[in-house]
Amino acid sequence: MNPLYTVAQIREVERLAAAGQPEGMLMERAGRAAAAMALDLLPFATPLAQVLVLAGPGNNGGDAFEVAAHLANSGAHVSIIHVPPGGATAPERDRAFERARASPAHFVDLAPEAIAAGAWNLVVDGLFGIGLQRPLDRMPGSLVDAVNALACPVLALDVPSGLDADTGCVVGPHGRAVNATHTVTFIGDKPGLHTCDGRDHAGDIMVADLALAPALFPPAAMHLNDPAFFARQARTRRHNSHKGSYGNVFVLGGAPGMAGAPVLAGRAALHAGAGRVYLCFAGEPLVVDAGQPELMCRAARDVDYTAGVTVAGPGLGGDAEAARLLASAVASHQPLLLDADALNLLAADPSLLAAVAQRGAATLATPHPLEAARLLDTPVGTVQADRLAAARTLAGKLNACVVLKGSGTVIAAPDGRLVINQTGNAGLATAGTGDVLAGLAGALLAQGWPGWEAALAAVWLHGIAADMLVAEGAGPIGLTAGELIPTVRVALNRLVAQQRDQAETPHSR
Repeated sequence: MNPLYTVAQIREVERLAAAGQPEGMLMERAGRAAAAMALDLLPFATPLAQVLVLAGPGNNGGDAFEVAAHLANSGAHVSIIHVPPGGATAPERDRAFERARASPAHFVDLAPEAIAAGAWNLVVDGLFGIGLQRPLDRMPGSLVDAVNALACPVLALDVPSGLDADTGCVVGPHGRAVNATHTVTFIGDKPGLHTCDGRDHAGDIMVADLALAPALFPPAAMHLNDPAFFARQARTRRHNSHKGSYGNVFVLGGAPGMAGAPVLAGRAALHAGAGRVYLCFAGEPLVVDAGQPELMCRAARDVDYTAGVTVAGPGLGGDAEAARLLASAVASHQPLLLDADALNLLAADPSLLAAVAQRGAATLATPHPLEAARLLDTPVGTVQADRLAAARTLAGKLNACVVLKGSGTVIAAPDGRLVINQTGNAGLATAGTGDVLAGLAGALLAQGWPGWEAALAAVWLHGIAADMLVAEGAGPIGLTAGELIPTVRVALNRLVAQQRDQAETPHSR
């Protein structure tokens, strides 16, 4: 189920694993696992391969020495740049250092210019691991800059140097981190590899559990998103059904000059299977979507929000009438999704926010970082500095499933569960994609999906649609929100078909 572990949890697993074992066992296993991955990245003619290994002053440097020795003994031409420690080091690191010295690897002192001029087939980044507390500067920083200018594969050990393994932020306000093409992370996966800056620095990730017993690991409160969490809700439709079987979605928004947002959300809700979709306009005149005549347009003040799911916020505006309309939707005993202007209205009205927290029906909130910062009354930089903590805090405050959008979208439940989504790409960084996500999630709620599963599925489907389009050549540059909608429909129907096929296989009976 792709669990994620904090640095503190990994340290405790290390402590438990080391008890009663030969000293250095974990480092040796890490070195072998990373060397195996490195060999897969090298050209077929390994003896001709030029490998640069960066070994830092701590135990991550010990892992790098182990990798260097394995690769050199396998025939690669290995050059090691050693950043020496300033004090005492662990005995296992010292032994790894001696193994590297005894191998055919060469210790070298290369200036950044010489690194840039090298014909490297692979760089192994073992400068700093999960214990880094300060920004990379001076000599380590110049090494990172030189490596980031290279075109060859870069394999990071545990985490790319300079990246916070818990938060995914580059350490320090003006810090830097290795741009790895691949990361082999040890013992367990880390959340920071999958959110914030992590997606840009970690590359392809492989987890090497070092053959540790599952009993050593604590229960995981964080996971990577996976269809296994929600696919059971993707049911084949009964032939004997009708539009009323699949729910009503009311998209509350569309203040003057902002009609496009509810149209996108409404189209997404239709294509994701809602039985009926109403665009409930806060302003005049009403807009008729000639390209999607199935959408029914209403004046927001005339709608009974107790008759279906409300997606509140796309283009809603922030005036007193918008707040009154939002309060009507909040007071309903139906599922509610809060997005965009609805979230800003909540942030400005403590009584409305309290009413949301007291709701009994499913509530989803889909803020981007600035909206989350307003709700938490904190700078947006604080939200981005620890996206996991911000999402968890906001879910508790709203008593809602929160989708904190961004690179590595974080989904948080009021009970503290956290999931990081892996699908999606930079093509989603364009206006309107959030409206599509809101409409998609609203349609799932209208079809009876529980709030948590609807949030997980909507984010996953939204991202996979973008990935499908990019794979077909439609992006990421220039991808538009409207293009996502028919592809979301394809992805959802594939998910349903996969569930049906699995249910029909003999082993499942």
